[in-house]
Amino acid sequence: MKLRSKRKYYFLQAIFLLSFTFVQSQITSAPTENDFETELVKPVKVIKVAEGHYFIDFGKAYFGTVVMHSKKQQNDSLIVHLGEKLNDNKLIDKTPGGTIRYQKAKLNQLDANQNIVISLKADKRNTKVGAIQLPSSFGVIMPFRYCEIENLKIPIEELDIYQKGYYYKFDDEAAIFKSSDTILNAVWDLGKHTIKATSFTGYYVDGDRERIPYEADAYINQLSHYALDSEYSLARRTNEYFINHPTWPTEWLLHTVLLFYQDYMYTGEVEMLEKYYDVLKTRTLMDLERKDGLISSKSDKLTGDFKLELGFTKPDTRVRDIVDWPAGQKDTGWKLANKNGERDGYEMVAINTVVNSFYYYNLHLMSKIADALDKTEDVAFFRQKAAQVKEVINNKLFDESRGIYIDGEGSSHASLHANMFPLAFDLVPDKYKKTVTEFIKTRGMACSVYGAQYLLEGLYKANEAEYALELITETESDRSWWNMIKIGSTMALEAWDMKYKPNSDWNHAWGTAPTNIISRYMWGITPKTPGFNTVQIKPQLHTLSSSEIKVPTIKGSIEAKFNLTKKGYERYQIALPKNMNGEFVILNNVSKVIYNGNPINKTEIITLKTGVNTIILVK
Repeated sequence: MKLRSKRKYYFLQAIFLLSFTFVQSQITSAPTENDFETELVKPVKVIKVAEGHYFIDFGKAYFGTVVMHSKKQQNDSLIVHLGEKLNDNKLIDKTPGGTIRYQKAKLNQLDANQNIVISLKADKRNTKVGAIQLPSSFGVIMPFRYCEIENLKIPIEELDIYQKGYYYKFDDEAAIFKSSDTILNAVWDLGKHTIKATSFTGYYVDGDRERIPYEADAYINQLSHYALDSEYSLARRTNEYFINHPTWPTEWLLHTVLLFYQDYMYTGEVEMLEKYYDVLKTRTLMDLERKDGLISSKSDKLTGDFKLELGFTKPDTRVRDIVDWPAGQKDTGWKLANKNGERDGYEMVAINTVVNSFYYYNLHLMSKIADALDKTEDVAFFRQKAAQVKEVINNKLFDESRGIYIDGEGSSHASLHANMFPLAFDLVPDKYKKTVTEFIKTRGMACSVYGAQYLLEGLYKANEAEYALELITETESDRSWWNMIKIGSTMALEAWDMKYKPNSDWNHAWGTAPTNIISRYMWGITPKTPGFNTVQIKPQLHTLSSSEIKVPTIKGSIEAKFNLTKKGYERYQIALPKNMNGEFVILNNVSKVIYNGNPINKTEIITLKTGVNTIILVK
C-alpha cells in the first residue's frame, strides 16, 4: 500500500516521435530539481516492540528520509532509527557492516500539525569532492527500508509517517515482465526497483559508498535502464561525464565506446558520436598496440602524456587491468570467502585475454560508428584492425589442445573470464564454441555480479539458454540474485554476499544483469537498426511455459506474450508500435510455422509488421 505524491516532469512519448530536441538538449545539462520525482510511501507494517517503541517497514529501500505529521504535540524528545538491514531479532541492525546503511536521529520534540522531515547527517565519503552532488533542496538522504521510533509518548495512530524517496524521472508502467517462473519474476523485480531507486543523483553511480560514476557500472546500468524506460537523458549525461572523468581500470576505459554505441542504437541519434568521435578513438587504446596488434597496460606507450590525452588530470594515474572485482585476498588485504576474489584464479599477465577481447570489440563497434558517420576510410581501417586482432587472439591466446582460451600470453591457466568474454564478444570460431561453452559450464558463477553480465550474454549467444536461466534463478548458492532477496535487500548488492566483498553496499545497479538479459537475450528484443526502425526478436524461452513482456523504445512500446499450448506448440503474440518493422528469428528446428493463421514455408526469419503478429511454432 503506497500513498503516491509525485511531481511528474515527463514529456509525452509522442514528443520523442516528433523530435529528438528534448534528448539533444539534455546532453550537456546537469540535472535540476525538476528532473527528479519524490514518492511518499506509507508503511506496509507497523509493529509495537515495547512501550513507545515501534518498528516500521516501508516494503522497499529508497534513497530519502522520513517525513512525519502528528496530530498531537509531544514536548519530549523522540529517537528515530533508519536502516537497510535487520538483525536476528527482526529489528534494525545498528552495526550492519560494510557500507550497509544505518543512522540514528533525534527530534527534540514532536510539533503537532507540522510536516517534520528527519534531518540526517551527511556521509563524508559520498559527499566529498569527486562524488556526485545532489540538488541542495534534497537535503541529506540515505538508502533505507526500515524505521524505528523510540520514546513515542502519543498514540501511534496519531502519527502519520512516510518514507520520502527520491529518484530520477521514471515511468513505472513503461516495462513489465511476467513468466511461469516466480523466482525469475522476483529477480526481474529486484532489478527494476534497483534501477529506479539508484537514479537518485541524476547520473549512473556505483552505489551509496562513493556515489561516483564508473564506466562498467554505468554500462550495465544503461542496458537495464533502457529495458525499463525510454528515458535517455540520464545515460547521455553519464556518458558525457566520462569524457573528462575516466576511471583507472583498463577495461573500464574500454567500456566508453560500448556506452556511446548503445546510446546510438537505442536513440538513432549520431550527435554524441560526432561530438566525441576522436575521444572514442583514443579510448579504444589502440595507441598501445604492439606490432601484432595486441595491447597491454604494461606498455611503455602508456605515458603520462597519453594518460592526459585519455582524459586523466594527473599524468601519474595508475592505469591497470581489473578483469573482475574484487581481486583476491593478496591484492585487497581482505579476508574473503573466496581467496581468489572474483577472478577465478586469473593470471594477470601483461598481454591479457580479457583486455584484448574488449579491445577487439571496441574496434568492431568503432567500424559501425564510423559507418554511421559516413567515415568510409575509418570503416575500412577499423574492420581491418578488428580482423587482425581477432586472428591474433585466436592464434596466440587460445589453447587448441584443450579447445579453450588461456588467461594471456605466457600463461597456461584458463579461467572462466578468459573464455566468457571472447564468447560474449563473438571471438570464438564456430568449431570451438562447443569446447569453450562446455568449459564455461564447469565453472559455475565464478565471477562477480559485474562479470555475470558477460557470462550470461555469452551463454545466450551460444544457445545455452537453459543453463543461463539456471544461473539466473539459482536458489541454493549464495552466489545468486535469490541470495540478495533472501538476505533482505530490495536492491541488487554490490557483490553476491558480504563475505565476498566486506565493504559492499546494498544498492549497486551493476548487479542488475538479469533485468537487461531477460529483455535483450531471453526475449531477444534488441534494435536491429538504430533507433528501433527495425527490431529483432530472437526469443530463447525454452523452459518457461508462459511469459509476457513490455519493452519501451523511442518509437513506443513493444508488447509480447508467449505460452506453450496444450499440444506443446509455442505461441507468440507480438505487438509492434507504429513506424516500426521487425524480424522474428527462429533458433531451433521446427516442423511447421504458422504466421497470422496461415502456414508458411519453414524459415529462420519471419518479417513482422506494425500491429499484432501471431506466430505458432510446431516442433
